[in-house]
Amino acid sequence: MPLLDHLREFRSRIIKAAGFIFLFAILGWVFYGEIITTLSAPVCDLRGAQAIGSEQCGALYISGVLGPLNLQLKVAFLTGIILSAPFWLYQLWAFIAPALTWKERRNSVLFIVAATPFFAAGATLAYLILPLAIKVLFGFTPTALDNLVRFDDYLDFVLRLILIFGIAFELPVFLVSLNLIGVLSGRGILKPWRFAIFGITFFVAAFSPTADPLSMAALAVPLIALYFGAGGIGLLVDKRRDKKRNKFADTEASSMDEVRPIDSPEDI
Repeated sequence: MPLLDHLREFRSRIIKAAGFIFLFAILGWVFYGEIITTLSAPVCDLRGAQAIGSEQCGALYISGVLGPLNLQLKVAFLTGIILSAPFWLYQLWAFIAPALTWKERRNSVLFIVAATPFFAAGATLAYLILPLAIKVLFGFTPTALDNLVRFDDYLDFVLRLILIFGIAFELPVFLVSLNLIGVLSGRGILKPWRFAIFGITFFVAAFSPTADPLSMAALAVPLIALYFGAGGIGLLVDKRRDKKRNKFADTEASSMDEVRPIDSPEDI
């Protein structure tokens, strides 16, 4: 397509992705109470505090006239991004798909099938290590001081942690998908393994909301394992692809050997 058509297609995909984010953000707005109750559990029992009518819940607080409204908008927006991840990931794939052949599109369906569970696995891992990360980070507070945390800053931290873990777990899906469509070989995935480990470590250190080594290791170690797993799958796919190619070449050569020359007009 011409450049302008590509830009129009990209705009269309962006609008559709934004529409899905908006729809799921509405769910985040409706279930706002349940979301903040669940996410605040590592710091305080918000449900219990609300039940007894307490005005405080651990170290969390909200400040400002617009603080409660901004908090609900932020929670709704980030919830929309997280829950709609399979849909905006599909829009990303759909924008790339027209440039692929039919066979490549068929193989890259794996991206759509695997993207959602891998994103969910990353988000679940982030939620599971959240209490440990909070405990470690709060442990740096001097004993003589109180650590008061704004509720919107805390939830922003939690939801960004979940989002980053979910997106990071898409790494093997991208690598295997590129291998299946023939863009990247298994050896090409594993050959720069030193740079890959450095890149993963740098990504975790740069974009992880937490600064403690435990939570960063909890993300970096699974990512490195998934990277090598994706490379192993790529090698198996390449081996099977080469076997099919050699079998096809042998069949074609044998069929050529069976062709005999024309010796008489009756053979025509």
